Amino acid sequence: MTASTPAAPTPAHTLPTEAEMARARQIIGVISSAYGARMVGQERLRVSLLVGLLAGGHVLLESVPGLAKTTAASTLADTIRARFRRIQCTPDLLPSDITGNQVFDVKTGNFRTVLGPVHANFVLLDEINRSSAKTQSAMLEAMQERQTTIGGEVHALPSPFLVIATQNPIEQEGTYELPEAQMDRFLIKEIVQYPSPAEELEILSRIDSGVLDPQAHGAGAVDLEDVVFLQDLARRVHVDPAIRSYIVSLIYVTRRPGDYLAPESARALRYGASPRASIAFLQAARALALLSGRSYVIPDDVVTLRHLVLRHRVLLTFEAEADGIRSEDLIDQIFAAVPTP
Repeated sequence: MTASTPAAPTPAHTLPTEAEMARARQIIGVISSAYGARMVGQERLRVSLLVGLLAGGHVLLESVPGLAKTTAASTLADTIRARFRRIQCTPDLLPSDITGNQVFDVKTGNFRTVLGPVHANFVLLDEINRSSAKTQSAMLEAMQERQTTIGGEVHALPSPFLVIATQNPIEQEGTYELPEAQMDRFLIKEIVQYPSPAEELEILSRIDSGVLDPQAHGAGAVDLEDVVFLQDLARRVHVDPAIRSYIVSLIYVTRRPGDYLAPESARALRYGASPRASIAFLQAARALALLSGRSYVIPDDVVTLRHLVLRHRVLLTFEAEADGIRSEDLIDQIFAAVPTP
């Protein structure tokens, strides 16, 4: 190559190098250590949050109150030196309370734009199903478009941008159930479980030590640039054509259950998953592979993610719900019907 010959551009889908994988493992290790310093147990929640972060998607959490969802989100933000905002959803919450508004400045005699709390890197939408349909739509539009429009002006949201929405399954009074089309916008849905007795004893010990004091924020150890690096690296994780076909076959079964499942199971499915489910599997599997220290996806990654990706996309009939059939059981049957590559 002569001095006048320009260097060839790096291909967009170049596989991660060993040096890049080593850096990724170091960053993920720092984040996980900081998470474990404040959080007791909740390993599935840690993985779900990191999968959402690395894949550039959003996470829906379902649990009863008091299971440290806010602590988990704020710990992640503190570790990454990111802006964190918590929005408590209520029926009277307006779209402008989230996205922002224009206010009149008496000193200048002009309107000025005040950005809402959604303009942060990590946004916790607490009890999203308590907000009205109009407010839900405004928030989900921001999630999809990564921007807000205030007074005719478009304002880009920061990058990285992760929304963690929660909903309480035991209270239905005064709530607005998320429509299926809006649920589909979330990359994954995690159901947060109660801690074990041993974990709860450890929580009490950490309360006494002051580790879980709301004012005891940890010092950030990872920059936003490191997160952008992880997200770019995750997009370059290799997915074999056989695994892509596996994902598409799984989603196809959700749409044609009568051809693959037992009649009673097929009748329990009201609607199958949309192409967003295939995209979610592809993105989340890459993120999970990177979390596992691999530069390639294996079938077990897809299997591990099956409930996270499909539980809010595989819709049951009213009769199935009345009979106590769980979507997770049907998802397992769908996976059993498709040969693993």
